[in-house]
Amino acid sequence: MLPPLASCCHFSPSEQAARLKKLQEQEKQQKVEFRKRMEKEVSDFIQDSGQIKKKFQPMNKIERSILHDVVEVAGLTSFSFGEDDECRYVMIFKKEFAPSDEELDSYRRGEEWDPQKAEEKRKLKELAQRQEEEAAHQGPVVVSPTSDYKDKYSHLIGKGAAKDAAHMLQANKTYGCGEATVGAGGAGKRSTEWGQRRGG
Repeated sequence: MLPPLASCCHFSPSEQAARLKKLQEQEKQQKVEFRKRMEKEVSDFIQDSGQIKKKFQPMNKIERSILHDVVEVAGLTSFSFGEDDECRYVMIFKKEFAPSDEELDSYRRGEEWDPQKAEEKRKLKELAQRQEEEAAHQGPVVVSPTSDYKDKYSHLIGKGAAKDAAHMLQANKTYGCGEATVGAGGAGKRSTEWGQRRGG
């Protein structure tokens, strides 16, 4: 049989304090060892000229905090990514290769960063923006007829007469009369037929 729970879990105040102190010392030692390991990895990263960024395995909040501190002391840049706290990880970058906003957004979405695709996307965006600006500068397109009545006949009867004829035509159409005719003498004459003439 198992001993009563009270007898196996009962400690005097001095024993509890000793156990708590021991746990704190162990935790402190673990942090020191973890920091030393991170300092070694960061140092190797700095010395490796072929690396511009490094992704670490998921860590808890305390470990990420220690790593961020190590990276800052080393003069590098670091960011944490991931949704859940247990899945969050740290990426470090050399200062001269600091990530762009687009790259950071990609990591935040959980995607791999592809510089080539990002450049193509950027060019397409700039092209679309240029087209919008050009369309805005041109303004709305106004469609107008290629010619009107007075332009059509101005070379025959003169601009003044053509203008008068155009006005006369518009008035006749408004009141249901026939079209204006142009006489040989150069003056616009109105010919209206209200019906057949009686007599003569």
